[in-house]
Amino acid sequence: MTAVLVFLGAAVGAPLRYLTDRLVQSRHETLFPWGTFTANLVGSLVLGALAGAGTAVPHPVLALAGTGFCGAMTTYSTFSYETLRLAERKAYFYAAMNVVVTVVAGLGAALLAFGTTHALLR
Repeated sequence: MTAVLVFLGAAVGAPLRYLTDRLVQSRHETLFPWGTFTANLVGSLVLGALAGAGTAVPHPVLALAGTGFCGAMTTYSTFSYETLRLAERKAYFYAAMNVVVTVVAGLGAALLAFGTTHALLR
């Protein structure tokens, strides 16, 4: 049953990641991969909130939303690929900023959501 919940969450997360990427990127005329950045930030925020809720979130919800949805919404492989493509284009500043900003913002979003959710559910 858990695998089915993960599958269902991923079935929503993966298309939403793609649509988010296309929508956000179409609004920016820059080499920086804003679409992937946004998808990763949203996934980090949601997963941080789920983690902050702790045992208040039942295991099936964690499987559906955490592993399935967030796992498919976020994308380390695309982040890596886009960073390498920026470096190949000799856009070193954008490549470095993609790494730094994605890691710092992703951790920050997860921490913010974790702390907020944890504090609200005390």
